[in-house]
This record gives sequence, structure tokens and C-alpha cells, in this order.
Amino acid sequence: MNFWQYVSSRHQQLLTDAYQHASVVFQCMVVATLIGLVIGVVTYHSDWAGGVATTTTSTILTIPSLAMIGLLIPIVGLGVPPTVIALTLYGLLPIVRNAIVGLRGVDPALVDAAKGIGRSGPARLLKVELPLAWPPILTGMRRGSRSGTTASSPRTPGTSPRTFPKAFPGTVQAESRGRPHLRRSSSSAGSPGRS
Repeated sequence: MNFWQYVSSRHQQLLTDAYQHASVVFQCMVVATLIGLVIGVVTYHSDWAGGVATTTTSTILTIPSLAMIGLLIPIVGLGVPPTVIALTLYGLLPIVRNAIVGLRGVDPALVDAAKGIGRSGPARLLKVELPLAWPPILTGMRRGSRSGTTASSPRTPGTSPRTFPKAFPGTVQAESRGRPHLRRSSSSAGSPGRS
């Protein structure tokens, strides 16, 4: 079976998987953007707080995606929740970092001018600082979506509680097709009663 025969025979499943993949990445990036903006707004005034936020979110990226989902399954169960939590966490770093950088890069003279005409703190943030910091934040969203797309690739079979347990055996079976010693070891491991 060549590539085009494979696509034509499974086009419905491929379209469904592509839609689910794009949908979960988009929704998680929206949630990550909201959380990242809140963290950036709270921490950009303090160098210490900004450093803690950036270090914490960057540490999350050091955890492999399958390990992250494996850690979340005992807490939130199988299915959609571990996927959403993992992708949201993976998208936080570029958004938090760019939000802090963008807000710190706003010209203080513009903030003072807004203060001089009677703008309150929240009004200055919404009317002056966030609009001026929006280009770096958009860049962070783009980078976060790229991280989310990469991280969500191994979890595509795991969107359903029924199919998630098949992901790891399926990987072993795919590897063992080209490696007879893996096939023998996996078959022997599946039948413990054999001598």
C-alpha cells in the first residue's frame, strides 16, 4: 500500500484526527494566553517575581509530553483533561515571557501621560500598556501554539479513554515489526505462564 492508497482508504479518520488536533491546540492556546497574561501582569513590576514566573514555566518544558500525561492521569483520569492541562502548561512559557518583556518595554513617558490625565491603574493597563505590549504577546502566542502542536502529537490516540491504553502497546507492536527480538520478548511478556 502506497501513501495515496493509505490516505484514500483512511481519509475520514485522518480528517477527524486533524480537526481534533487543531481544535485542542487552539482551545488550549486560548486558555494559556489568558493565564499567561494574568501571570505577566502580576509579575512584570518585580524582577524577582518575573524571574520566578519565567523559571517555573520554563521548567515545565523540560518534562516530556508523555511523562506529563502519565503524571496527570492518576490525578485527573484518562481522556481530555490531562491533554488540555499538559498543552496549556506547555504553551505558558513564551506567552508569560513575552508578556513580561512587552509590558516592561512600554515607554514610561506614555504611562506617566496617562496617569497625568487621570487614568486609573487598571485603565492605564487596558488602554495604554497592554495595547503597546500586544505585538510581543502575539509572538509568544505563535511560539506557544508551535510548542502545543509538537507536544500534542504523541497524545492524539489518547483523546478517548477507550483508546489511550492502546497507544503504548501499539508503539511496541510497531517497533517490534522490524525487530524480531522485540517481538519475541513482547510475546513472552504477554504470556507469563510459559516456561
